[in-house]
Amino acid sequence: MAGRTNTPGQTVSRRLLSVLDCFDVAHPALSLTEVATRSGLPVSTARRLIGELCAWGGLERLDDGRYRVGMRLWTIGSLAPRQRGLREAALPFMHDLFQATQENIQLTVLEGTQALCIDKISSSKAVPTMTHIGGRLPLHATGVGKAILAFSDKELLRSVADAGLARMTPHTITQPGRLAAALAEVRKTGVAYCYEEMTLGAVSVAAPVLGLDGKVRAALGIVAHSRAAVDRLAPAVRAAALGIARWTG
Repeated sequence: MAGRTNTPGQTVSRRLLSVLDCFDVAHPALSLTEVATRSGLPVSTARRLIGELCAWGGLERLDDGRYRVGMRLWTIGSLAPRQRGLREAALPFMHDLFQATQENIQLTVLEGTQALCIDKISSSKAVPTMTHIGGRLPLHATGVGKAILAFSDKELLRSVADAGLARMTPHTITQPGRLAAALAEVRKTGVAYCYEEMTLGAVSVAAPVLGLDGKVRAALGIVAHSRAAVDRLAPAVRAAALGIARWTG
């Protein structure tokens, strides 16, 4: 059948997407063999598809023979209206927070059952974090995640709880009842806290960016050293999130 490979049920487009799916924050550059292994494709097929993607600009070859995502995909991705509008509105507020704190500033949106980081400002003096632009964070163990989870439908909390609340550190909330109670407090105050629940030595405070319909559009957060008084940062984060919400409508 036209448009299909010799493997029943797999279209050519599906195989191309499986190659692109191999790349993520933890694997920004891969060899041909690694792409074949991660995608489950024969090496010969992976080589042909990589060649097509390189010719189109979706992938590019590094000097060491590995491959990484090309600029053409970055250009297309930057056109995503949700991310583009939020980032443009949020950047001035994020820069203000960074200038005042010199800590990590993060902007995240909901992606499935995780928080997707769409922008970040940091410095060498800030506490090291596992967050990268394009990286995903657990909703139950981060400030931005709790801010999103608290103002989302109950079905999302149920899905997250049913999947299991993974213990990231000894301080991670892993009991659904405790998490529900913490989220109730977030809804009451409009601010979410995380005390070494994702990374030891790091604490965070975050606030939701709500739309006119009251639904959460994003979450803005500060990740700081555990010695930081995050309660003092809360008003600034809350005000910045409200400012972003006004700009985005």
